[in-house]
Amino acid sequence: MTRTVIESKTKTVIIGFDEPFCVIGERINPTGRKKLAAELEAGDFSTVERDALEQVACGAMILDINAGVVYNSNPNPNETEPPLMTRMIEIVQGLVDVPLCIDSSVPGALEAGLAACEGRPLLNSVTGEEDRLELVLPLVKKYNVPVVAISNDDTGISMDPDVRFAVAKKIVQRAADFGIPAHDIVVDPLVMPIGALSTAGQQVYTLVRRLREELGCNTTCGASNISFGLPNRHGINAAFLPMAIGAGMTSAIMNPVRQVEMEAIRAANMLMNHDANGGEWIRFAKVLEAVQSGMTFAEASASQSQAATGRRGGRRARG
Repeated sequence: MTRTVIESKTKTVIIGFDEPFCVIGERINPTGRKKLAAELEAGDFSTVERDALEQVACGAMILDINAGVVYNSNPNPNETEPPLMTRMIEIVQGLVDVPLCIDSSVPGALEAGLAACEGRPLLNSVTGEEDRLELVLPLVKKYNVPVVAISNDDTGISMDPDVRFAVAKKIVQRAADFGIPAHDIVVDPLVMPIGALSTAGQQVYTLVRRLREELGCNTTCGASNISFGLPNRHGINAAFLPMAIGAGMTSAIMNPVRQVEMEAIRAANMLMNHDANGGEWIRFAKVLEAVQSGMTFAEASASQSQAATGRRGGRRARG
């Protein structure tokens, strides 16, 4: 059975067909966040710190770290991104113990992140583009880490799911040439917006099944892409995620601070028998009770997380 192992210094997360759905927190990313981008250029990491703590409290199992800021003072990301990536990773690792996902289109930033990370991070990402394959796969092999493989190549993103599957297969085969096993490839089959392509959801479910059955790969996606441009996006996301999990998707890069999406994932884990005796669902129900009493979702999640940590610590001490 396919198992993709991601590690921090003290914690191991397994992405797998028989594992609970893996939530990869997306918030530490300045793309489309002008305030965060300005803070990072000014050396202010307060939002990064807050986002790291909040996402983990709300259920993120891995944190995606993206340092893609275009500085006004220096627009060359090859110069600015590697040191920023290093600093962001150092800060986040000092606050939380979950594994990290290093997210960049700049090879120097990927390697800087790999050098700074403790444990075994997930690398995000490689595509089927020839130059990208030649740059990223040697890093994956050198550092012995798993990698997200995005199903587009030199021709761009195809609307044909069969073409996207072929690109994923090509990446898996090229990775094998470097000695990288299929269980270390987490394929992103590319979720199209349902508002622009009415079959987008069906395409993803079919692709995920093929990737699992024919390539033996775990899968991920940018979960919110499915609802782009539509009203009530969280409702669509919350329907999409359990259906994707039922089709075999094993992780998603998403915002864990959104209650409705996390509720859907917790329920799906239980229904897929990935939540032994419903323990996680029961703990999540306590979070929802606290929300109904007036706490925010993030506050309630943090409170329940602290209580659970205290109980576990107490058992260890008595043992």
